[in-house]
Amino acid sequence: MNKPDNWVELTWQEKREKRFEWWRAAHGVDFIGADARAMHDARVDRLIKAIKLEELPDRVPVNGITGTFPAYYAGYDLKTAMFDAEKCKEAVLRVAHDFSADTAGRSAIPNGKFYELMQLRTHKWPGGGLQDDAPLFQFVEKEYMREGEYALYFNNPADYLLRYHLPRTYGVFEPISRLGPLGAFRGVGMQLMTAAGTPEFREMAETLLRAHEVTALWDRVMAECAMACRQMGYPAESGSPALAPFDTLADMLRGTRGSVIDMFRRPERVLEMVERILPVSLESAVRRADMADSPLIIVPLHKGDDMFMSDEQFEKFYWPSFRRLLMGMIEEGIVPMPVVEGTYSRRLEYIRDLPKSGVIWLFEKTDMAAVKKVLGGHTCIAGNVGVSLMRTGGPEDVKKYCRWLIDTCAPGGGYILSMGAGIDKCDPANVHAMIDTAKEYGVYKG
Repeated sequence: MNKPDNWVELTWQEKREKRFEWWRAAHGVDFIGADARAMHDARVDRLIKAIKLEELPDRVPVNGITGTFPAYYAGYDLKTAMFDAEKCKEAVLRVAHDFSADTAGRSAIPNGKFYELMQLRTHKWPGGGLQDDAPLFQFVEKEYMREGEYALYFNNPADYLLRYHLPRTYGVFEPISRLGPLGAFRGVGMQLMTAAGTPEFREMAETLLRAHEVTALWDRVMAECAMACRQMGYPAESGSPALAPFDTLADMLRGTRGSVIDMFRRPERVLEMVERILPVSLESAVRRADMADSPLIIVPLHKGDDMFMSDEQFEKFYWPSFRRLLMGMIEEGIVPMPVVEGTYSRRLEYIRDLPKSGVIWLFEKTDMAAVKKVLGGHTCIAGNVGVSLMRTGGPEDVKKYCRWLIDTCAPGGGYILSMGAGIDKCDPANVHAMIDTAKEYGVYKG
């Protein structure tokens, strides 16, 4: 978006209003007709009213389906959609056309050729460590940063990420692990020049070029897909996700086991690490939001779950840096949308300690009656139509539960009907049941 010259002088609410105006304006979108433009504006207004809590929308907004569902709905398996950008685009557009929610939904279908060429070690996927017909890709839990390496990171983060972390997470970068330290002012250029003449570095460079080419193609097709969804009348989707600082440490570096050990054995290192991660994460989130046409930034949450750490640990290691990340985004007019994977039953009072209407909290399994009791009237909430219900229930089961969610969470506004997590396969009739319930039963009267 284009920021006005007086951006730094605006309040966070004024900055947010500027982002909302940009979102609604849909710059550069050539709608397929007047009806599509009208649907777009109605959807954006519906979502904004739910977020701001100042007036009731016409009805409860409903999010589109997330996950790898589009591949299966279009008749493909995940491997086919991952390795063929045009088929992935076709699948996403078919879902957008056939299910008229208030958002197009976020596809979780990744670029399989990129994974393959880069020799991605943090995931397994169909044909890449999993059987070809596997319905999902999987994260590979591992300590990609070893317990004695905090000092290496603190002394020179760029050198650590280049020579240690990248080769452990992407096999293509293995030759970099054999370089000497890259922190000296002299000798770095000579070292890189010498390495460039080896067969290993030449092969790495050639592979990176091929990865660039397939990624550029994938990104172009996905950009066409996103624009086509907007032309059909869907609002611009949120920018790239952000992570809570502790989750960056526990997911991407130390792993679940390592982060648990570190909270007991080296707590000062954990606290220093999240402090180092925080400003980088915030700067990245703001930059991505500025590049996007939507004010929303999704924040998937993992290790702050009730079952992972105690309240004392949450207060010490997780919440302070995460709260500052959220506040930094709010102060820039961004609307963070933390996605609570698991349960936050014991966290509700903590997360209420943020500016009114500043955040959307989307819950997977947390008791929504408790959520409404604590956060109702203060924060927009969303969720929690379960994956198991969508997979094993029937349309009437889905309608019954969605009506209960609307009865429980929608009074007074500030509620978005949504699945609590992404899904791969389910009866399309269940998706229609969720969306139709919002449209028919979720109407605000008076």
